[in-house]
Amino acid sequence: MEFRPNRFEVLPIIVKNLLIINALVFLAQTTLGKQLPISLEDTFALHTWQSQLFQPWQLITHMFMHGDFWHLAFNMLALWMLGSTLETLWGPKRFLTFYIICGLGAAFCHLTVLYIESEHLIKTFQSLPYADQEYNRPAVNSILNQATLGASGAVFGCAVAFAYLFPNTIFLISFIIPLKAKWAIPGYIILELVSAVRNSAGDNIAHVAHLGGALVGFLLVYFWNKNNKKTFY
Repeated sequence: MEFRPNRFEVLPIIVKNLLIINALVFLAQTTLGKQLPISLEDTFALHTWQSQLFQPWQLITHMFMHGDFWHLAFNMLALWMLGSTLETLWGPKRFLTFYIICGLGAAFCHLTVLYIESEHLIKTFQSLPYADQEYNRPAVNSILNQATLGASGAVFGCAVAFAYLFPNTIFLISFIIPLKAKWAIPGYIILELVSAVRNSAGDNIAHVAHLGGALVGFLLVYFWNKNNKKTFY
């Protein structure tokens, strides 16, 4: 079956505004970041619960910040490609609700892992003699105050919802290999799972956040669509 909405928009209202907000925030990060009296990343990016920089609003604001241009570009391209169809299908209110909940789910999953890792670090630090604590305090604070930012968790939720609702849509992997969404998206998630378990040194990608967004996205779209399981496109 082919999905033919009555009124498809290339840039529906929520997707359009999300693109604009993310672009403006990134512009502020790159042009005003060092001129402001506060650090944008310290204030609005997500920090572990044990960090002195953690604030509740970061659960939302981190979704609108990005680490570099390519981080922003990849997320916004995926949001446009997948989110436009979902918003057309669901409408603005449901799509925005879905997007925010997926972002929050990704944040909580990531924070849970950070909490466990940070607790181990803190206990190890506290077991050191006082002189060693003072010597290592800057390094420990630096680790605890590391920032997490990006819309990837919410975008992964959109990807899973798209694959669930439009499993037969063809993606061109690396612009060459045609693969249906029902294989491409799960395959990407498996790669994220492998990367999260491997936890390679120097890997600064929040794989658990991606997986958390994907899980929450699946649960939402499954329960929203549980009475209409025969409608796949």
